[in-house]
Amino acid sequence: MRSSALAALIPVGPNHDPSLDVSVVVPIYNECDSLPVLVDTIAQALQPTDIDYEIICIDDGSRDGSADLLRQLVGQRRDLTAVLLRRNYGQTAAMAAGFDHARGRIIVTLDGDLQNDPADIPKVLAKLAEGYDLVSGWRQHRQDHRLTRLLPSKIANWLIGRVTGVTLHDYGCALKAYRAEVVRDMNLYGELHRFLPALAYIEGARIAELPVSHRARQFGQSKYGLGRTLRVVMDLLTVYFMKKFLTRPMHIFGSFGLSAIVVGVLIAVYLAFVKFMGQQDIGDRPLLFLAIVLFLSGIQLFSFGLLAELLMRTYHESQRRPIYRVREVVGAAAPTK
Repeated sequence: MRSSALAALIPVGPNHDPSLDVSVVVPIYNECDSLPVLVDTIAQALQPTDIDYEIICIDDGSRDGSADLLRQLVGQRRDLTAVLLRRNYGQTAAMAAGFDHARGRIIVTLDGDLQNDPADIPKVLAKLAEGYDLVSGWRQHRQDHRLTRLLPSKIANWLIGRVTGVTLHDYGCALKAYRAEVVRDMNLYGELHRFLPALAYIEGARIAELPVSHRARQFGQSKYGLGRTLRVVMDLLTVYFMKKFLTRPMHIFGSFGLSAIVVGVLIAVYLAFVKFMGQQDIGDRPLLFLAIVLFLSGIQLFSFGLLAELLMRTYHESQRRPIYRVREVVGAAAPTK
């Protein structure tokens, strides 16, 4: 039987197969040893549910033969699709490629290192069926190094929650389930895959978190380290800007610009009073240079705000991208089926 709860989750979109319930998207980078086990365990987790599914593995420029192995596995399985990228673009780009090629009405993501347990997929889907748009896994008992992985992760989760307003215990857990419409028009870059719950929240998504299993790495070595911290912080600032000022950039640039102009003018008025009323020389005073810098910087920031407003309007109008999302329409104005 097909799961009626899952079938009713999302209306079929133009890019999705009406007969396909779930697309499992797995970014792959140098995971040759884990690939056969990974694909088999995903299938074993989903086949008993009678959910119509597909597995999409995105090879992100692997150098260990993962791409060749994926070609072999595709020839042996009808449920597997391999997307082979030209080079290593990073996990965010691999995720974006998986979203673009997914045909299911629900998209599930997980890592390719077998630390996420595919047996948790039905549990995450069941939670999504309760009416959520995104369900994120929570690795309550992580099997990672405490200093290099757990501590930075806890700090990052706290910081991301404070900045974005979306409080999750575990932003970094790759096991997530999405309604396809949530990620359909997201433009990902940098390290933004980590902030997908925050980006979905900006679009009005309902988000839940669910404890999931986490296993020690069986093959290879982790690709993550402390070197990603700076990139994550920079992207966090981007997400914060998108959350607060995406459709009104003039509010931030204009505010700083007008503040700088006002302070610069006040300093200039004070210096003029000193010059003409106090008969004092102001040519070598640092305040004069500060007034000039603040005034010019304020004009520049205000101009940036105007340009940003024009760019944002062009962005939305050229792509016909709405600045709002409608969950449903009820009453006399509701569209007829």
